[in-house]
Amino acid sequence: MTTSRELVGIFLRGLCMGAADAVPGVSGGTIALITGIYERLIAAITAVTPLRLYRVVRGIKAPYRDDARAALAELDMGFLVALIAGVGTAVVTVLSIVSYLLATYPIHTFGFFFGLIAASAIVLYRDVRLDTRGRIVAAVSGFILAFLVSGQAASTLGTGSVMIFVAGAIAVSAMILPGISGSLLLILLGQYEYMSNALSEFVRSVLGILTGNGISGAIETAPPVITFMIGAVCGLFTVAYAVRFALKRYRAATIAFLVSLIVGALRAPVVRVDEHLTQTGGVWTPTVVGVFVGVAVIGAVAVGVLDYYAGAIEYSRE
Repeated sequence: MTTSRELVGIFLRGLCMGAADAVPGVSGGTIALITGIYERLIAAITAVTPLRLYRVVRGIKAPYRDDARAALAELDMGFLVALIAGVGTAVVTVLSIVSYLLATYPIHTFGFFFGLIAASAIVLYRDVRLDTRGRIVAAVSGFILAFLVSGQAASTLGTGSVMIFVAGAIAVSAMILPGISGSLLLILLGQYEYMSNALSEFVRSVLGILTGNGISGAIETAPPVITFMIGAVCGLFTVAYAVRFALKRYRAATIAFLVSLIVGALRAPVVRVDEHLTQTGGVWTPTVVGVFVGVAVIGAVAVGVLDYYAGAIEYSRE
């Protein structure tokens, strides 16, 4: 039985995970590892099965309530609810802030993202082994795919319902892997800025209901958020399992592919800044480059600090 004090601790860990997942280059899975709940997270996710959910729903009838309580315990439902509440709270808050920063300080924001992504790639490449032809092919394929997509996604993939659904599935399946950032993949798919703005507008509309503005605004801004969440749920129980299967059967090649995606994605922040400069009539001046690089260093240092503590915890468990 999870105590109230433990639930508060899990909620706070969820806050940290959500904040990390909302920032490209940093993984919520890494935060779960640092805070000591990663194995419990994986166990809770894989415990969700149709049979257990059926047992829970069947609990509305008195004869089955004991079995329903047992199913809830097997699902570690208290842990999942507290963690999801923390993640959701942080994502809403951080993405609202990021949406503002992207609109107000795009060069600084994308520079910070570049540093996060670059440092993540350096840290993760320690686990990459390119000692076979298959692994080399996987790494090169990942780099080329990310490099091409990161330069074209914003203008060619669009923001239709299908694309948003796919983005939700991919982003959430990535967030449970240490080192792989779901937000980074949203940038690759050209959906990060759009979803940040969509979520911010939806939250403002919901808060507006409390001040008497009616529900029309919330209804109008809800579709992309709901579509993304449906994709996220589907991704959690499909794509995530596929990735874990690949890691189990072809771990070295899969890691090489995933990490190379990150390296190729370094093009994305640069392209976004270039688009901003083109739209505003600006150019890459020494000042712009200096700002971009300076903020990138700050992002890289942040990842280095996370990796240091993650490594310390992994070492202490051996």
